[in-house]
Amino acid sequence: MRAGGRLTLRLAIAIAVGLAVALATGLRVFEPVSGRAFDLLSSVAPAHPPQPGAVLVTIDEPSFSALGRPWPWPRDTHAQLIRALRQAGAKAIAFDVVFAEPSDPTADAALAAAAGADTLFAADETVSEQGYGSTVIRTEPIAELLAGGAQSGVASLSMDGDGVLRRIPRYPDSFAARIARMTGAPGEAGQGGRLIQYFGPAGSYPRVSYYQALEPAKYLPPDLLKGRIVIVGLALQTSPEAGKRGVDAFETPWTLTTRQLSPGLEVQATLYDNLVHGLGIRVAPLPVSLFFVLTSTLLGWLATRPQAPLAKAGLTIGAVLSGIMAAWMMLRFGRIWVSPVEPAVTLALQAIALSAYDFAAEQRRRRETQAAFSQYVAPAVVERLIANPELLNLGGETKDLTIMFADIRGFTGISEAMKDDPQALTRMINGILTPLSEIIMARGGTIDKYMGDCVMAFWGAPLDDADHARHAVDAAMAMLAAMPTINDTLRAAAPDRDLPPVRIGIGVNSGTCVVGNMGSEKRFDYSVLGDAVNIASRLEGLCKTYEVELVVGEATARALTDVDLVELDRIAVRGKRETQAIYTAKALRELSDG
Repeated sequence: MRAGGRLTLRLAIAIAVGLAVALATGLRVFEPVSGRAFDLLSSVAPAHPPQPGAVLVTIDEPSFSALGRPWPWPRDTHAQLIRALRQAGAKAIAFDVVFAEPSDPTADAALAAAAGADTLFAADETVSEQGYGSTVIRTEPIAELLAGGAQSGVASLSMDGDGVLRRIPRYPDSFAARIARMTGAPGEAGQGGRLIQYFGPAGSYPRVSYYQALEPAKYLPPDLLKGRIVIVGLALQTSPEAGKRGVDAFETPWTLTTRQLSPGLEVQATLYDNLVHGLGIRVAPLPVSLFFVLTSTLLGWLATRPQAPLAKAGLTIGAVLSGIMAAWMMLRFGRIWVSPVEPAVTLALQAIALSAYDFAAEQRRRRETQAAFSQYVAPAVVERLIANPELLNLGGETKDLTIMFADIRGFTGISEAMKDDPQALTRMINGILTPLSEIIMARGGTIDKYMGDCVMAFWGAPLDDADHARHAVDAAMAMLAAMPTINDTLRAAAPDRDLPPVRIGIGVNSGTCVVGNMGSEKRFDYSVLGDAVNIASRLEGLCKTYEVELVVGEATARALTDVDLVELDRIAVRGKRETQAIYTAKALRELSDG
């Protein structure tokens, strides 16, 4: 396949992967994984409010021990707490406890009398799914508690599908929103539904035990509660770990790393700071996510274009890490969540798909190179071409080469003598050309073609060879030296035939040629064209004229410095005014003269 076709196909694969991920994104397939990604990234150097807005008064084991009473405690005890907190300077007092049922009338009256405009009680809201729809059931504190100006706020919280509490409630009268309005905090409207910015794991807000808050002068540092919002609620030390639902305890993004649940009153404190300081995190709309998926499609395609596998892996990993870093920066400084999961999945799937395609294409290229050259060059050359495809230019190029033509002398007579046995004649031809071809390939030559009893070869392509002339002449000398052995083998194979000795004539010439795949679209060969080829063929024919076995052209002779050559003659070359000298090896000339 041509480079343009491969590029187009790789782009098509990248686009197909990107579209598949975009479709999955639209169907919210990656939402659970994206939620976990948010959990991790939102926990890295999270934003913090200038000062935590609330102090937590925890209904905990030490308080149960100090008060010596089981839950629920008498409500006049809560009235005592309100008076103590107010005296300590608390700005607002919010109970994350739903007092939905009347208790002892005296205790209820005491709590109602203590509660005022600075007091907030929790309400509860549940959704009951019916066959015809859903019904919202709201549970308010008893009316008596609100008669003196106290307010109520919905403390109910909704988890994501994986059970993690990530989103700010949409209730306009939510517990945290009520606290903000009670205290006159500015706050940013319209944050309902945004992601919560948690500031740390459970225990990040200052806590005091309930029994300590009953006597702040005795147990607490001065001014700890002055001007502060106080949230009262359950925070049992025996609250279960993640995966074991407890009373008013929730999985938060920090649970992924700490395995601990956060008590509801700490979640409410976090929600208050999110609302007041505008820290709620907006979720990027679907078109933005799709844009990043398509952007990662292009980046992934570009990242996997280099040929080195390590470069592909490095660029892909770098792109994924860059996407994660960009997502964290937008989360941390822009207060917007763009999930890096979908782009990362796009990059990973593209890397896998394109690597698989590249591997298949590489295997196909290796097979094609093996098939194209295994019969023409030595196995070592084939392996080098496979390992270094950039060395091969099949499209055609101009190079300085040395060409050889080697022809079997007297083959017509041999054919006539063996016309009764064509199979034996074929074996004989193969028995001559096979060892000659092996000599050619062993010295770096490329077999161009066989023409009956003639073999054509060249040096300098497909691999560059700075000493191609020397290697071609060395091969010619070795071929001539091998002829006695070849003749012995032929006679041994046909002892009943009186075969004359086989001789060969070789013409060698160097010059500029065009080399590449030549032929039709369906059938072609790696071959050479040029005047140097024609001259080499003519030199092979001159072996008969000058009664020598090797004729070397002038260009080849100039390239040889350590081979003794004898000038045979000067010949005219078509298209050129000047004649050219032709040579043979001195040793061969002396042997011929002798």
